[in-house]
Amino acid sequence: MTNHSEAAGMSGDSDLSGRGRHGGDSAGHAPSGRGGRGAHDGRDLPGQHQVTLRTPAELADALPYLLGYRPEDSIVLVALHDGERRGRFGGRARLGIPAHADDWPSVADQLAQGLVKGSERRGARPESMVAYLCQEPGTGESGRDVMERLRPLAQFLRTACGRLDVPVIEALCISDGRFWSYCCPGQGCCSSEGHPMGLPGTSVLAAAATYAGLQVRGSLREFTARFIPWEGAAARDQRTALDTASMALVPRILDGDGRAEVAEETLGLARQIVKRFADAPPVSGTRPADLRDDGLLEHDEAATLILGLQDRATRDRAAEWMEGDEAGPALRLWRALARRCVGPYGEHAAAPLTLAGWVAWSTGDELEAREALAMALGADPDYLFARLLHQACNEGLDPESIRRCLRAERTGRSGAEGEQPSGPDRPTSCDVAEPPGTSNRRRRRARTAGTGASRGSGRHPGAGSLRRRRPTDEAAPGGEGPGRTPEAASEGARARRKGGRRVVGEET
Repeated sequence: MTNHSEAAGMSGDSDLSGRGRHGGDSAGHAPSGRGGRGAHDGRDLPGQHQVTLRTPAELADALPYLLGYRPEDSIVLVALHDGERRGRFGGRARLGIPAHADDWPSVADQLAQGLVKGSERRGARPESMVAYLCQEPGTGESGRDVMERLRPLAQFLRTACGRLDVPVIEALCISDGRFWSYCCPGQGCCSSEGHPMGLPGTSVLAAAATYAGLQVRGSLREFTARFIPWEGAAARDQRTALDTASMALVPRILDGDGRAEVAEETLGLARQIVKRFADAPPVSGTRPADLRDDGLLEHDEAATLILGLQDRATRDRAAEWMEGDEAGPALRLWRALARRCVGPYGEHAAAPLTLAGWVAWSTGDELEAREALAMALGADPDYLFARLLHQACNEGLDPESIRRCLRAERTGRSGAEGEQPSGPDRPTSCDVAEPPGTSNRRRRRARTAGTGASRGSGRHPGAGSLRRRRPTDEAAPGGEGPGRTPEAASEGARARRKGGRRVVGEET
């Protein structure tokens, strides 16, 4: 689940201004629209402009602006805070639609409870909800077929929210460029074929968002494709490089003396590539930019970095490249490494995805941060660094406290040890990833990439968790990259989002 704690597509607490909350108190709007449903107000635009959403059509059009992207294959719940029956938008939560209908009741309960509890932690229990179900038709389906197929899921959501005394006042299905209301009283006001969505960018809300300097950042599939592993011939070459690097590096990392050498080699190589990325000429568009970065990174370089970053201390030092001129090229490198965690090395993506999420959060891009951290937890649900960062980002905490700790570590190390790695017996002042008492199980577990043999009893006390390759039939879903098509990446992204019931936590 991705929770959006009242901030979509930007930092701060407002989708529309960056200053206030979503929604707000408008001047005396009474309930309007079909079935007694009320107006929902956006406020705190520059100059105190307000946007009032009165109809299901306007609510459907608002969804990309509430999230910062166009969701696909998604359940979305939006909290409303009822100021004198003038609903103010609050937190939002998104989760992929489970492929199996048997999972729908539990997912509805998890989503509703997660959003209500998250809102309560922020001091404002919602009064009501708006629910969205977004899915494109499959082969031989129409939008109406999708709407009817998902109707039980909409009812589960309404029931789950009702049990928490937070009624769903509108539930919409968006499919094939049309929308349907599950709350229509059935008195001839709604066509069975649904209503067409408005042209993108033509609504009052779109104009207000443009005026406020905001934009919808494409679709969720396009957004997550930047992190999804390659497929095809290039992926096979990368896997061969990972196999070779694993046999060479894992024994050295598990050895106390060799670990320090591998850390320095990993960080030195990463610095070279960050500089290479920084010196590369700019290109326009995310896809061309990612292809450019892929071309700047050799298979053996990527394999060395992916394996080296499985060591916690090395990863924590890499996290120091979080601001200034280092941050942009470092973020590009972490994305590129996530795309290289191919086939049975999918679990290794937790490290670069977490670094990408951290740098994105540190530089103010909470939307990318949440998605990257959620995908890191999808790759390895036990990855504590990702879990803690994801929770902190969702709770709206200031990343500056973590930046201060990492700056102090970097300054102290360069001054006292001349850029020597943090020794296993020297505690750091900012162990944000794995505080004492919470990660002993992970620290005891050493998993080699080649054989899967555990050597936890003989490993160095400070060594990170070295991931065992999954069997070939558990290969991670793919993403766009050399040798693969965008369609394959889309399917991989969809499979990754549909793949289970566990709620990771996506809050805006």
